[in-house]
Amino acid sequence: MEDYALILDYLPQGLPIDKSFRREALVYALGEDEFKLFELVPKPDAIITIGDKVYIGKESNLRDKILHVKRRIGYEELTSAAQAELPFMILEIVTSQEERFVKFFNEAQAITTRFHMLELIPGLGKKTMWAIIEERKKGPFTSYDDIAKRVSTVKHPSKLIAKRIEDELSDPSQKYRIFVSR
Repeated sequence: MEDYALILDYLPQGLPIDKSFRREALVYALGEDEFKLFELVPKPDAIITIGDKVYIGKESNLRDKILHVKRRIGYEELTSAAQAELPFMILEIVTSQEERFVKFFNEAQAITTRFHMLELIPGLGKKTMWAIIEERKKGPFTSYDDIAKRVSTVKHPSKLIAKRIEDELSDPSQKYRIFVSR
């Protein structure tokens, strides 16, 4: 269950394709924990800015900007502005939750006998995967910088994780999902 989301796009007049007389304002947002995409209805007096972190949890008295969650949406339903903003918001989340994603590098397991979770990260092949596994045997990674220092072929772990999350969101036919919930 998502409690917080980051604003990707704000449509104060609603969707332009909606021909009804009374269109409601819409907000597109990305969930902070499970990377779910949402269509939200803002409160009438709320000041919405792209990049804002808003509360969307069950406690309605804590919601200062959002009236309610209208529905969950797919990547293809986002506006082009929201799709353009998505990689930056994902990177912001991955950077702010460093401990969570460093833990992934420390605990990633084999999916099948021939395929490892680390290989799902764009830019990581078999050699890099084995380098990461050998390094974490010496001791767990403590930060993105630690990963970059100890495994020379991994330059920006946060960007690699963010790219994987973006791939999982934009391609619904992904067989394996590590970070994005279905």
